[in-house]
Amino acid sequence: MEDTVCLDRESEPPNEETDPADEETEPPGSRMPLTGSRYICLPQQMSAPPSCYSPGPKSHGQRQEKVRSLQHKTQLVISSRTGSFRTEYFPAISESEWNDWHWQLRQRIQDIAALSRIVRLSEDERDALENHAGAFPFSITPYYASLIDGESIRQSIRRTVVPVRAEYVHCFGESEDPLAEEHDSVVPGIIHRYPDRVLFLVTDFCSTYCRYCTRSRMVGRNADPGGNSYARWERAIEYIAETPSIRDVLLSGGDPLTMSNERLEWLLVRLRRIRHVEFIRIGTKVPVVLPQRITPALARMLKCYHPLWISLHFTHPDELTPETRQACSRLADAGIPLGSQTVLLAGVNDDLDTLKRLYHGLLGLRVKPYYLYQCDPIPGSSHFRTPVRKGLEIIEGLRGHTTGYAIPSYVIDAPGGGGKIPLLPEYLLGRDGDDLLLRNYRGKVYRYPDPGGDVGSTTELRALQPLPHPSADRCASEDASR
Repeated sequence: MEDTVCLDRESEPPNEETDPADEETEPPGSRMPLTGSRYICLPQQMSAPPSCYSPGPKSHGQRQEKVRSLQHKTQLVISSRTGSFRTEYFPAISESEWNDWHWQLRQRIQDIAALSRIVRLSEDERDALENHAGAFPFSITPYYASLIDGESIRQSIRRTVVPVRAEYVHCFGESEDPLAEEHDSVVPGIIHRYPDRVLFLVTDFCSTYCRYCTRSRMVGRNADPGGNSYARWERAIEYIAETPSIRDVLLSGGDPLTMSNERLEWLLVRLRRIRHVEFIRIGTKVPVVLPQRITPALARMLKCYHPLWISLHFTHPDELTPETRQACSRLADAGIPLGSQTVLLAGVNDDLDTLKRLYHGLLGLRVKPYYLYQCDPIPGSSHFRTPVRKGLEIIEGLRGHTTGYAIPSYVIDAPGGGGKIPLLPEYLLGRDGDDLLLRNYRGKVYRYPDPGGDVGSTTELRALQPLPHPSADRCASEDASR
């Protein structure tokens, strides 16, 4: 059997002016599903639509029925809350237009005039928006705006996307690039920090900008005018191809799923040709802020490039809407494993009940809670950052009290490029002779026989020498230069 049909097509950059209709009206079955082997599509001679979709003489009524059936299958559900919002603020827009992700992008809320139509802005918010020049972009899709409480400034979703004056307060330890991604950028767009995987920044565009974004220094700013060019992608892919230790590629940005199917597939085809790339991941918040983008055509295309994983970004249980549920179902039904990365945010989700509801809800969407991140110290993020103790308390409140599938890894992405460092509550209390002393989720102490071991011994603890604080080095350098 031939195994190169998917890998051979789209060898030239596609036309960027993709007709939106081409992505949404593809009849079910016109792209054959992946079978058996890794990253292989069916051969050319077998790729015709199944007989149930064979063309033939049909009456006008039959053709109309087929169109209605197709529209029903591709149309995203509209929840009652979102429907009421659309009726009030976009009364001239049909359900079909509302569910068009291109329309959602064109109608993004990007200024104070548009936002004040739907939100009663506080003085703090209004002042931040009026003086917003120089800060990273402000943008909200109409769909995600429908989830905002227009009256309450304390509502969680509102706080994550509407600027406040605290963004302009820069505190000690904050940095434009706290994770030192630029230091680990071997070629433009590629961050190679870990031995066997790379981060591939394929776009700087997001449909909705989170106010705590790690890459606030670059997203939406078009700082690199050629940043999304195929020439830049080619150079990045060449690096991956020439580095056989890379087995895992994470596409991120920006948000890769804001690109057209054609552009995204061009990338997937090129990466799948590299035999040492075992699997590909996509990092996205699109199913949460722009679920209309997760069309059947997109899901069918992604299905052709397994093993493919998607890391989603959920923040609060209010995001678990019928629209997002359907978007996640389309991806999961395409055989794509889904994980969620959540940032711990003060006043948004920093309590056990909120995160437990979120994680239980995610499991119902077939999404595994993957990481709980301590908020990165970007400039103007102090109002979002919680004490690390809060994260440990939440993990301790989950462990043993709910299924392990609902418990993410709590991590700090170490400033300076240290990578993700997991944090756990103290369950290992020490040793008593040959026994380990362990504390369970109820606080009871148990013994585990470990003759001859040294885990938990004072000798082991003394071996863990603390590292000097980076600020000490900085202060020493400053003193020496005076």
